[in-house]
Amino acid sequence: MHSNEEVKQVIVVRKDLKIGKGKLAAHAAHASLEAYKKAKAKDEAAVEEWEAGGCKKIVVSVENEKELVELFERVKKEIPSALIKDAGHTQIEPGTITALGIGPWKEGKINEYTGKLKLL
Repeated sequence: MHSNEEVKQVIVVRKDLKIGKGKLAAHAAHASLEAYKKAKAKDEAAVEEWEAGGCKKIVVSVENEKELVELFERVKKEIPSALIKDAGHTQIEPGTITALGIGPWKEGKINEYTGKLKLL
């Protein structure tokens, strides 16, 4: 993946969940870490490039679970991604899908899927 193109990671969260900011932040962190592990297994050089460049991350949102799952189903075919489900210990039902981590991967490729999503 060596090119002049930047490498970034995108975290996608649901706007419809009624959870606290701390829980939302924790799920965004889970998504980041799980997607990072998958990306590193697929293209270690790209991940090293991302790390050397400051670990660029963008957090965006979708309206609901349906949008999040549909995005995951499209993006996972090309970019290492991780869908996060809640364990259900505190604020929401067990198995609730909360967040999606995409990449780190080529910015242009990620933007094909997430470029129109609004920043959180």
